[in-house]
Amino acid sequence: MKLYDASVTPNCRRVRIFLAEKGITIPLVAVDLAKLEHKKPEYEAINPVQQVPALELDDGTIITESVAICRYFEEIQPKPSLLGATIMERVEIEMWQRRLELNLFMPVMAVFRHSHPAMAEMESPQIPAWSEANKPRVLSFLKILNEHLRGRYFICAEKFTVADITALVALDFLRPARLTIPEEMIHILRWHREVSERASTKA
Repeated sequence: MKLYDASVTPNCRRVRIFLAEKGITIPLVAVDLAKLEHKKPEYEAINPVQQVPALELDDGTIITESVAICRYFEEIQPKPSLLGATIMERVEIEMWQRRLELNLFMPVMAVFRHSHPAMAEMESPQIPAWSEANKPRVLSFLKILNEHLRGRYFICAEKFTVADITALVALDFLRPARLTIPEEMIHILRWHREVSERASTKA
C-alpha cells in the first residue's frame, strides 16, 4: 500500500492528518506538482483526472479523492472514529463536511488557483474574476462558522472529526490565498488555535 502525495496540497494534507489521528503510517510517493508530474502519462495511468492524493492498495486497486481515501481507512480501522460511530454522528459529520467543502474549502481554493502567480501554468487559463467572486463567499461562510463555533470545542459530534480536518486545512490555506480571518471572528480564532495544537496537524 502506498499514498501518492504532494506535501503542499490541502487535499493531501487532509489525508495525512486523518492517518496521523488514526496512528496509521504508510509509504508516501512524492508527486512534484511544480514539475507537472501529475500530468505525465505515468501518473495519469494511476489517476486519469491528474490529481493527488491517490491510494494504491496491495492488490493494485487505486482509490482517489481525499475523503474516499479517508473512508477506506475508517473502514479498516474504525477507532478512533473520525467519520462517525453512530447514525446521528455520521449524518451530522457528513452535513458539516459537505458545508465546509462547498462553502469554504472550494472557494478558498478558487481564490488561490485563479489569482496566485505560481498557479498560472497549472490553472490555465486563470480567471481572476472567479477569484474575486469567491472572496465574499469565503467571508460569508466564515461568519456562519464563527457563530456556530461559539462555545464549541469541535465543529460537530462533540469530538474531533474529518469536518475539523477540512476546516483546519481550508483556514490554513487562507494565507497562500492572501486572505485572513477577520479579527472579530473570535470563536474561529480560538477554535483554530486549539485544534492547531494537535500533533496530527503537523503531518
